[in-house]
Amino acid sequence: MEKKVILLTAAILLGAVAFAQAQQDELHGAVDVAYQSKLVWRGFNIFGSQPAAQAGVDLDLFGTGFGFNVTGHVPLKGGYVNNERWDYTLCYGNKMLEEQQYETTYRLAWAYYNYPDNPSDGSATAPNAALQEVSAVLSWPKICPAGFVPSYAIVKLWPSESGSFSGTRSASGGSASGWLHIFMLDYALTIQGLLPETPEQVLDFHGELVFNDGFGWAGQNVDNDWSHMLLGVSTDFDLGYNLTLTPGIYEQVAFESTVNRDKDQVWATLGLKYTF
Repeated sequence: MEKKVILLTAAILLGAVAFAQAQQDELHGAVDVAYQSKLVWRGFNIFGSQPAAQAGVDLDLFGTGFGFNVTGHVPLKGGYVNNERWDYTLCYGNKMLEEQQYETTYRLAWAYYNYPDNPSDGSATAPNAALQEVSAVLSWPKICPAGFVPSYAIVKLWPSESGSFSGTRSASGGSASGWLHIFMLDYALTIQGLLPETPEQVLDFHGELVFNDGFGWAGQNVDNDWSHMLLGVSTDFDLGYNLTLTPGIYEQVAFESTVNRDKDQVWATLGLKYTF
């Protein structure tokens, strides 16, 4: 296990103990699994056109605003074993200007992306190297008509080790060190229930417009330009026993071939989540 992951885990455990002593709230979280007909992440096809499985644990650390998440992305067919990735994320979220028109919710996060089948700095046969990322997401739930929520995210990615195959040794001459600017709009539409025992159903529409400023996760030499647009819709079905089933369908339109050569892509997801 990487040294930084060990240090992060130790910090999380020590922090959790301190929080447990200072807070009366219980530990809450969720465990989820999902099927994805295609894994498209930040505009890139990670497993080509192959389907993927996702599994994760998300923890709310005693109501402090801090959270910790572990998520794995695994290809379901051969040919992309070296792209299997596990994400370790520490985050903090809160609000500003509560109950005002410009109320702002924010989420600050640090993530470590590990490829378990590759060395941390990559190799000639398995170039994917460990990465790190910091991000900030701002949302404004009260400035638009009811149901619409605009958001903005800024993301900085870089190779975890200098001289890695995603950095200075990239075959394409690019680097994983870059920025993303993501402009988002969400809309919750309430319709008549789709199941007999459910009087109402909420459809969650999500849109993104992304500017890629040198963000190439595997060291791609990408152009600094508007890279893609994403549209999607999902909905939750309460199965009881703290279980939620969430189907979704998404479409991505790519503007920049250095990020994705497939101009128009459509994929589906089906997730199952248990909350505690």
